[in-house]
Parts: sequence; C-alpha cells; structure tokens
Amino acid sequence: MPVRSPGPSRADLIADAALLLLAERGMRGLTHRAVDETAGLPQGSTSNHARTRQALLETAVRRLAEREAQVLTPDEMPAAQDGRDGVDGLVDGLALALHRYLTGHRDLLVARYELALEATRRPGLREFYDAAGKRFRDPLTVLITEAGSRDPARHVLSLVAFCDGMLFSCVAGSFHTAVPTLDELRKGFRELMSGMLRR
Repeated sequence: MPVRSPGPSRADLIADAALLLLAERGMRGLTHRAVDETAGLPQGSTSNHARTRQALLETAVRRLAEREAQVLTPDEMPAAQDGRDGVDGLVDGLALALHRYLTGHRDLLVARYELALEATRRPGLREFYDAAGKRFRDPLTVLITEAGSRDPARHVLSLVAFCDGMLFSCVAGSFHTAVPTLDELRKGFRELMSGMLRR
C-alpha cells in the first residue's frame, strides 16, 4: 500500500489563509473568524493557534518568509555557476527571483505590502518583520561581497531598493500591466551591478 504524503499542517493552513485574506481583502479583512472560514477549519481553530491579533500577524509574517524562500532556493542562486563569475550568477539569480514573483506570486507580494505597512504602526510586529527580512539580506550581503563589492552594506541597500521598487511598480504601481521579461530584468540588474562594481 503506497504511503500518502502528509498534507499541510493546521498551522500552515491558518498562515496560508491569513496571507490569502491579506492579499484579497487587506488588513481589515484579516480576522480570526475569516481565517477559519478560508482555511475550512472549525470556528475557534485560529484563536487556539494565535490568540491575539499580534500573534496572527506574526504567524503570517513567518509563513510569508517561508514561502518567499521557496520562490528561489539557495541552490538556484549561486555566486558562481558553470564557470561564470559571481556577478553573472548574482544577476541571473536576482532576475529569476523577480520574474517568478511577478509571474507566479503576486498575491504574496500584496500580502507583504499589507504586513509592511502594518509594521510601521506596531513596534512588536516591526521587530518581527525586520528579523524575517534579515534572513534574505544576510545571504545577499555575502553574494555581493563575493561578486567584488567594496561597500557591501550600501550596495545591498541599493539592490534591495531596486528589487522592491520593481516589484511594487509592476504589482501595485503604475506599471502593473507591464511585467518585464526575464531578459529585461537581467539587463536591468546587469546595468545596476556594472555601475556599483564599475564594470
């Protein structure tokens, strides 16, 4: 008899439902009752898992970080790949990540914007949100250093700002109907990296 792979845990169902609600209804639409209904769980399930709104928001941030980490795995974003230098590997990895976000994970991005705005009003969530974001900035610092940056902290800020600006513009901003191709994103990153690294 074949072994069935286990489905998502109740905690993941709750967190995924919270992210979906944030994307579809915004922060006002995120309630414990709505999460129960969206996840198809008995009433009270979300309250048992995350008793307060703060706990529910932290659950959403934690799950968001997990799902965003799956958009592009570390193995797909090497500093050097197939004999190419670190710059080429970084350019290809960043372009691929953004293209995947824009073509297959727009709901995650909208949920992230909702949580980021809420974090500006909740110091406790701000600390939690920033800690989750650090999981992405630290590896990027290593990669940009390996690519030859002489000022990694400043260059990481520039890269993150470029990524965030591109994602916001193409998901919620004035370019929401104009998703760039993978090649166009590569060209943009190459131009940015060439300027930073003077290549």
